[in-house]
Amino acid sequence: MLKNPIQLRLEKLEQWQHITFMAALVERMYPNYAAFCQQTDFAEPQAYRQLLDCVWEILTVKSAKIDFENQLEKLEDIIPTTEEFDIYLVYPAIDACVAMSTLIHTLLDRDLVMESVLKISQQSVASVAQLEEAQTGVEVTDENQKEIESVCAEWDVQWAIFRALKEATERDVEMIRGIRNELREDGVSNLGLSI
Repeated sequence: MLKNPIQLRLEKLEQWQHITFMAALVERMYPNYAAFCQQTDFAEPQAYRQLLDCVWEILTVKSAKIDFENQLEKLEDIIPTTEEFDIYLVYPAIDACVAMSTLIHTLLDRDLVMESVLKISQQSVASVAQLEEAQTGVEVTDENQKEIESVCAEWDVQWAIFRALKEATERDVEMIRGIRNELREDGVSNLGLSI
């Protein structure tokens, strides 16, 4: 597990901020899943997009009522396996699904929030580190991570999302929508893929 001071700072956020942070990181993983689906015709990336939209809806629409047990079942149908596919993109696609699963489980059991926010933060940076290792053959460690541009860029984005959330004194729906829209419009994943 790669360490970063953000992991300690995240503890100070409130629950809605934790969920927004996780949703933002999952949003950044979506292009990895979509790119995998486009290359393999495995599934419609729209199915993943709809699950993510449900999460954003619960954050931004006060009266939203979503059956996340049902959403979890939908997710299970669209998770690829490494046995089925022999291309590297299957790994980031699986990572995106694991992060989504963690997020949905958290919405079903809010006691998991702190554990889950750290897990998804780590999942996102681990995806970046694994790609770096696959491309260079160099293992990413706590000692050398500051020398690896892609890993630093991932931590920088996580810090930017954290700072935006930390500034809010109360649940700010417009700010949450702003984070969502900026990430969607940017359309670039944690691995630098765009769709």
